[in-house]
Amino acid sequence: MTDQPAFVLVRPQMGENIGAAARAMWNFGLDRMRMVEPRDGWPNPRAVALASGAGRLLDQAGIFADTAAAVADCDYVYATTARTRGLTKPVVTPEQAMQEARGMIAQGRRVAVLFGPERAGLENEDIVRANAIITVPVNPEFFSLNLAQCVLLTAYEWRRGTPGIIPERMEMAGAEPASALEVEKLAEHYETRLDEAGFFFPETKAPGMKRTLRNLWSRMPLTRADVQVFHGLLRQLTRGRGDGR
Repeated sequence: MTDQPAFVLVRPQMGENIGAAARAMWNFGLDRMRMVEPRDGWPNPRAVALASGAGRLLDQAGIFADTAAAVADCDYVYATTARTRGLTKPVVTPEQAMQEARGMIAQGRRVAVLFGPERAGLENEDIVRANAIITVPVNPEFFSLNLAQCVLLTAYEWRRGTPGIIPERMEMAGAEPASALEVEKLAEHYETRLDEAGFFFPETKAPGMKRTLRNLWSRMPLTRADVQVFHGLLRQLTRGRGDGR
């Protein structure tokens, strides 16, 4: 059993693209590469040069004589293609495919993804061995993708579903978030000084204006340094008026 899909490059033509594909895979934590009949033979020094730090994927890549042998141990196979093939198969996006693959792999099943040669992509003889087709939703007027680009897009969708990957985070850069008390004191400082300046007018609207201002402060992701800056800013603006608190 493996914990990730195997990416199968079928009859890849250029060593540079093989290396770039390996690099794209390793960028997203994938290292199960297989190849079917590399055109320029194997090993290929140009592939190694383009792989950069992902050379170990090439060292461990499986080399097969045909597509059937490359997927013989797999329970489910996807084939990547942008062209209509006249074959009855489910057609899914890379996102959907990798979600499905993750579920199958969690059940102990082996999954492979076929990527075709650069010139014309996979042949129907390859695709008939697949259970489903992956099609990237590209511009219909220009749907040609480089081999490494297609590998990267699919690998990215796999990585995106990895537990622990969150869609958004706050980079604090060494700063500490302001406490609720610090934000409260900041709000009081501004409310007091604005009240003294006659900002909350007319009086009937003052309570609503103060709530809006309080809500603004609580909504802002302030750091402790931010709070000090806002205190200092207000003190500077009001210097010479009253006690300058």
